[in-house]
Amino acid sequence: MVDLNAPIIPWEGMGGIKLYSHINELYNAIQQSKQEPSLIGKFLLKYEIEDSVDLWFNVVNGKLFKITALKNYTGKLMENIYIGMPIDEVLKIEPSFEYDDFEEVYCSPKGIYIETDPVKHTVLWISVYINEIDNEDFESGNW
Repeated sequence: MVDLNAPIIPWEGMGGIKLYSHINELYNAIQQSKQEPSLIGKFLLKYEIEDSVDLWFNVVNGKLFKITALKNYTGKLMENIYIGMPIDEVLKIEPSFEYDDFEEVYCSPKGIYIETDPVKHTVLWISVYINEIDNEDFESGNW
């Protein structure tokens, strides 16, 4: 089960779930989900767990490379950043975020993506990911 109040920790995980976990370690949480997985490209698989988190796996090695906090997640990033918070307040707390026009998310070199509501300018999702996500051989599972 996902701990919805657990802190969001860059490079590590959230909800009591650790990045780099193998899909078989999270079998029970995935099994309880009512959503079918989404295949992203050829080698990436996403499971949504009860509007709380998305779990992103590499199909080749079976490992978790990204976790995304969704609307029902109440844990905080850096003790102060949360889902629904105005992005202007986020940027005051953590100035390392820069907006990526192509991906349409705020990115921090500290291992975090934040997607915002384009009308309300509030945080919709917070993602933490592994360091190897930008490596050339990421999809081939060599990490």
